[in-house]
Amino acid sequence: MDKLVQEAIQKTIALKKQPSSIPWKHDEPWSQACYSWSNDKNEWQPTKSTSSGTQAGISTLAVYSWNIDFMLPFPDTRMDAALAHLHEKLTSELQQGSTTAVVVNLQECVPSDLVAISQKQWVRDSFYMTDLDSSTWESGVYGTTTLVDRRLDISSCFRVHYSKTQMERDALFVDVTVSGKKLRVCNTHLESLAREPPLRPAQMQIIASQMHAGDAVGAIVTGDFNAIQPFDLSLHSDNGLKDAYLELGGVENSDDGYTWGQQALSELRQLFGCSRMDKAYYRGPGIKLLSFDRFGADVEVAEHEKEQREKLIALGFEKAWVTDHLGIKAVFQLTGDLRL
Repeated sequence: MDKLVQEAIQKTIALKKQPSSIPWKHDEPWSQACYSWSNDKNEWQPTKSTSSGTQAGISTLAVYSWNIDFMLPFPDTRMDAALAHLHEKLTSELQQGSTTAVVVNLQECVPSDLVAISQKQWVRDSFYMTDLDSSTWESGVYGTTTLVDRRLDISSCFRVHYSKTQMERDALFVDVTVSGKKLRVCNTHLESLAREPPLRPAQMQIIASQMHAGDAVGAIVTGDFNAIQPFDLSLHSDNGLKDAYLELGGVENSDDGYTWGQQALSELRQLFGCSRMDKAYYRGPGIKLLSFDRFGADVEVAEHEKEQREKLIALGFEKAWVTDHLGIKAVFQLTGDLRL
């Protein structure tokens, strides 16, 4: 595993984008296109905003979030298994007559993952994509991408690339507008590791400033928050946000909240234990948290990929898991006389 880490570090350094090639300014919103699949032209087409006209009856929003480890080998096979699991989870929510719309936030995607996602027919039929390639990422190796239910209207899509980062991290925002009401959803991968001085507080401040800005009736951020230090426990309250897991009675440092460690290398689990790295924060008088759950436990590479499964286990994993993180799902409803 040490060899994998070193190779990942070397690749990240080698593919780091030069400042002269970056069109955005750090810590400022940078608008990007999102994409919709055209059956007529048989291709993904860019758009700055969308109008679906199919919002009738939608009353809740389910936000899924999952980190798919970029360092492990066989990214195509692992992503394919992860997408199959996601599709199974989403089937009932995407079917005709469902009152729940869906947003999927993914972290640690590599460029080939974007190709794999874009080629799935169920994604083409049901979602807008924020990214088809790595051009909006500051990292040349991995980044975030979001899928937005086509029953929702996108009024804007933008990234804020952090200035305080050593790992080229950012926050990806999508504003969905329904019946004149705006809801802001953010996807982020906060800085990894315990650093001095810490970088995650500054990154969460950037996110919170955008969540509190504007006229959205509510704002939600999910992702891999890499919460491994004491200050991480109060990043939500420090920034005027609510932690979905805690709001529904979840307890820190308990098995039912952990999202990392169960599927990590056994030696890493013994060294660091399990932790609640993946979280959902939210704010706004117009949204009500209905539920919070984890998903993605024991999702493995397909059984017919015998050689790849054996190589993953040979690295020290107990099973041929697709990633070392569990995913999280938070479901929200607009309150009062507002409807989504």
